[in-house]
Amino acid sequence: MPKMKTKSGAKKRVKVTGTGKLMRMKAFKSHILTKKTTKRKRNLRKATEIDSTSMKAMRKVMPYA
Repeated sequence: MPKMKTKSGAKKRVKVTGTGKLMRMKAFKSHILTKKTTKRKRNLRKATEIDSTSMKAMRKVMPYA
């Protein structure tokens, strides 16, 4: 049986914590920033945990995470 491949798009976007949680960065922080408040932009900086609804799909694309 050959090794399973990790999807390279997921590999670039998702980090695994020591406890096995998957972390991702938030969207909407790349352009059109003048109309967004400072507080909103500051909150978009932080990484967030992947929600439980998409966890099954993420485990499938990252089999060794």
